[in-house]
Amino acid sequence: MKNNRLNILIAVGLILMAGVARIVNHEMHLYNFAPVCALGLFSGAIIKDKRIALLLPILAQLMGDVYISLFTQWQGFYGIEQVCVYASLLLVTLMGSGIGQPKALKVLGFTLGSAVLFFALSNFGVWLSIEFGKVDLYGYGKGFTGFVATYAAAIPFFKNTLIGEFSGSILLFGAYYLLQLAVTRKAIAAKA
Repeated sequence: MKNNRLNILIAVGLILMAGVARIVNHEMHLYNFAPVCALGLFSGAIIKDKRIALLLPILAQLMGDVYISLFTQWQGFYGIEQVCVYASLLLVTLMGSGIGQPKALKVLGFTLGSAVLFFALSNFGVWLSIEFGKVDLYGYGKGFTGFVATYAAAIPFFKNTLIGEFSGSILLFGAYYLLQLAVTRKAIAAKA
C-alpha cells in the first residue's frame, strides 16, 4: 500500500512538471513541442487507478489552457478543436494502460502511435470547426479540399510534436525509473 502511494506521488510530481513544461514551451513559442501525449501515456502506464490516470493529464492540459487564457494574448479555450485535443489525450492515456511493463522500445513505439493519434484527431477538430461554422482564418476551405489542406498545413508542426513527445516520454519514463531505483536502493539499505 505504501509503495503504491509513493508511485502515485512520484507520477503526480512528474506529470505536474510536464504540465509546467507545456506553459514554458508556449511562452517560448515552441508550438506543438509540449509533451501532451507523453503525459497521457505515462499516467496510463504507471497509475493503476484509471480514474486518476485519466484525470492527471487532463488537469495538466487544463492548467496550461487556464494559464494561456489568463496570462497571454491567446485564447486558452477555443471550441471544437479543443474538444478533440482533450479527447485525444484521453485516448492516449487509455493507450498507455496497454503498455504493460514499460520497456524502452515499447514506450518509443507507443509514443509514436500516440503522436500520430494526436495529430490526426486534433487536426480533424480544426477541420470540423471550419466545416461547421467557425470562420476559416487560414483559407483551408471546406469539404474534402479543406480537409486535405488542414492536414497538409499541419505537417510542419508534426516535427515539433514528435520531438516534444519523444523527449517527454524519455524524461517521464526515465525519471520515474531512476526515482524508483533510488527508492528501492534506499529501502534495501535501510533493511541492511
